[in-house]
Amino acid sequence: MNTTTQASARRLSPVSRTLPVLLAMEDDAEDVGRLSPDDRLTCHVHGRWIHQCVASPLHVNPVTRHRWCRTCATALTVSVDELSGAVTMSCPRCGHGGSAASARLTAACRASLAAARGRSTGGSRQQAA
Repeated sequence: MNTTTQASARRLSPVSRTLPVLLAMEDDAEDVGRLSPDDRLTCHVHGRWIHQCVASPLHVNPVTRHRWCRTCATALTVSVDELSGAVTMSCPRCGHGGSAASARLTAACRASLAAARGRSTGGSRQQAA
């Protein structure tokens, strides 16, 4: 997880927040410039935790390379395992497709999983793939 995501997660204190409360807090923080849209743990479009809706076509952006393989011009496939906390994104054509934007989205999904479970989102979590 990058520093911005960790700082945002700590500042918004998602561990003790319900989904509707955190959605509203992240909306407000984003509106005033305190939270990057890439660092949200919730999705303002779907009204869900980001890990629950990241596979939606609405989360594919070829311009910013979120969930996009520039080499193959293909949307990345997403796998979220809520039991293990594993989140992966890969290109169904070439198997790669990683980008900084998708890595941030993967980190946000991992933090979202942890927040939804009511655990701390900081610390020893794996870096985004």
